[in-house]
Amino acid sequence: MTVLEQLIEALKRLPGVGQKSAQRMAYHLLQHDREGARGIAAALSAAMEQVRHCQRCHTFSEAPVCAICSDAERDARLLCVVESPADQAALERTNSFRGFYFVLQGRLSPLDGLSTQAIGAEQLLARAAEPAVEEVILATSFTAEGEATAHVLAEALRSRGIKATRLARGVPVGSELEYVDLGTIAHALVDRR
Repeated sequence: MTVLEQLIEALKRLPGVGQKSAQRMAYHLLQHDREGARGIAAALSAAMEQVRHCQRCHTFSEAPVCAICSDAERDARLLCVVESPADQAALERTNSFRGFYFVLQGRLSPLDGLSTQAIGAEQLLARAAEPAVEEVILATSFTAEGEATAHVLAEALRSRGIKATRLARGVPVGSELEYVDLGTIAHALVDRR
């Protein structure tokens, strides 16, 4: 395998990137942006060496404990459970949650071999049992796997006397009902307030 073929194969590992996209990226970087390619290579190498998981919440961090977990201004009564660091970043961008996070390492997926142990459920239960925590917000995705993960975690939390809530779902802001999918409308009706 040539070095160019190795680059294309490496780029195909990215989500949503197939053969043609990987080939287009490789050709672009080599033909039009070699300096950008060097920057990507250096940044990726540095990230692989320096980025780890936070000891408290498991998000990505260069320090043993991330900036959010180190922030004394956050509300220790609230613990929000998300599937990935990307989900945590999305919630942070809303500027509406001031509690702490616990980042699962995925979601339950028996077909992929992801059990409660693989996603860090025991560490979550230990964190949720800390005296300051009053509520655990389950902010997993609304896919079948995300729903199953939320259900299993909610049952485990409630069996230990820990209040567990789920993100609300409903009609997106600014949308027109005729264009919203039927499942979303049905859930919005059931979860109305």
